[in-house]
Amino acid sequence: MAEATLSISSKNYSSWSLRGWLLCQMAGLDIEEVPVPVDDPNVRAELLLLSPSYRVPLLQHAGVAVWDTLSIAEYLHEIRPKSGLLPKDVGLRAHCRSICGEMHSGFANLRSALPMNLRAHYAQYKLWAGARGDIERIAEIWNDCLAAHGGPFLYGAKPNMADAMFAPVATRFATYDVTLPGRAAGYVKTIMQWPLFAPWLEAARGEPEQIDDLDMEF
Repeated sequence: MAEATLSISSKNYSSWSLRGWLLCQMAGLDIEEVPVPVDDPNVRAELLLLSPSYRVPLLQHAGVAVWDTLSIAEYLHEIRPKSGLLPKDVGLRAHCRSICGEMHSGFANLRSALPMNLRAHYAQYKLWAGARGDIERIAEIWNDCLAAHGGPFLYGAKPNMADAMFAPVATRFATYDVTLPGRAAGYVKTIMQWPLFAPWLEAARGEPEQIDDLDMEF
């Protein structure tokens, strides 16, 4: 029997579910996945960016219920401090938390213009102008981290909380053929080839559910 449960929705469309799942995998927490159907009104509203959902991801462990991805990350860091979810250095921890917070609360234009869809690929996709500023800022964050810590992940050789938070963005850039400057393009490849991510990606590509509003035709 698993020691915890993680409620998630669509593996193809739900960026927040992916973040919560990656964090649990990185922390080494044995979880049982509890799927919440995409036709659940709260889940559908979040996937379509109409309102936040407190249904997914939801981690339940040792009598504690934790929702919101950043809260899950901090909880996992507390119960598994040796898992490396945050850097050891206090200054780097502060920096990591800052860029994770920026991802958590920002980049609304990017979310609207480039919804996560792991099954799709839109070659030479024409970007909505409103998303360009978000893309430039994300590329700046990635390039700064990769230059400072050597890659291939944002804080060096091993992934941490920041990589879990930005992984869905990397998948978006792969889906929509977004051209990135510097080492940021290589970071997209790092995430897409990340062994920890591979089972999620395979499952997402095999999901039968389709949300027409998120499967655009061009």
